[in-house]
Amino acid sequence: MSPAHAAGAPRGIAELRQRLRALGAGPGHEERLLRNWVQCRAPTAGRGQAEHFYPRPLFEALPALFDSLGALATLQSAHPAEDGAERLLVGLGDGQTVESVLLPRDGLCVSTQVGCAVGCVFCMTGRDGLLRQLGSAEIVAQVVLARQRRSVSKVVFMGMGEPSHNLDAVLEAIDLLGTAGGIGHKNLVFSTVGDPRAFERLPLGRVKPALALSLHTTKAELRERLLPRAPKIAPEEIVEAGERYARATGYPIQYQWTLLDGINDGDDEVDAIARLLAGRYAMMNLIPYNETEGDAFRRPPWERAAEMARALGRRGVLTRLRRSAGQDVAGGCGQLRARAAAEQPVVVQRP
Repeated sequence: MSPAHAAGAPRGIAELRQRLRALGAGPGHEERLLRNWVQCRAPTAGRGQAEHFYPRPLFEALPALFDSLGALATLQSAHPAEDGAERLLVGLGDGQTVESVLLPRDGLCVSTQVGCAVGCVFCMTGRDGLLRQLGSAEIVAQVVLARQRRSVSKVVFMGMGEPSHNLDAVLEAIDLLGTAGGIGHKNLVFSTVGDPRAFERLPLGRVKPALALSLHTTKAELRERLLPRAPKIAPEEIVEAGERYARATGYPIQYQWTLLDGINDGDDEVDAIARLLAGRYAMMNLIPYNETEGDAFRRPPWERAAEMARALGRRGVLTRLRRSAGQDVAGGCGQLRARAAAEQPVVVQRP
């Protein structure tokens, strides 16, 4: 049995709060301990002598409790890239693994599920389907693990999984990171294929994250083929919902567009994007495909991608051409986990 489960480490933040209260924690104790955990401080850090600040049962339990939290996400391997990114294979308490990516300029991409049910045809994560949900504490634990390596002031929920399919846990993690975690709300980025539940729930929280929408094409039929189990929402409807959220929060929507050679990089798509997004409170992120061994998809030549970005800019669409972090280490989403699984089978445990 893993250390996390042997010690009964809570996978969820609500469970962690209950554990602290059962040990005698009041609101002040609880908030200080959560802040110390998320900000990588010692459990007893803070003003005054800890043994006099905390109730004795709580104080005596702190070393074991923080050890169990540390076992929620452990580093299995690290893969630094030339661009300053570092892809991390993260072990969970039940033997499963997920991926996190330390990004240049103090960013971190975290996973929200083991696997994914959306089944995007160009993404390795979804090939095995959804194996299990991550608890909110497991999501936050990826941030804690990353902060042990470098500063993290921005967290994007764009790793393995579809955040809207694990909405309660993701929103609970966002709330803690945007409060005790000290991360600015606009620097918490919720990425989704456009699930209506996300549009309903995100405006209601005390921490309202920025929103990234995976668009990938303006053609409804092609989108259904590329994202076979995404909600059947027309691209125009996704953009309308995104615009409402952008105007309500004051954060521009980030539209994600994975560029696939000969599939969604044509002039017809440029024209349609311009019609959809010109005048919107939005940023288009063009991301050349991170190629996977044995895959049929290819990323377009860089000059073609650059021309798309220039053409959209001329048409009034704020556009950024991005390089997928860590391409030189073949670390596209799901690739590290797939390589590790090929070397050593992972036992699948469903809750």
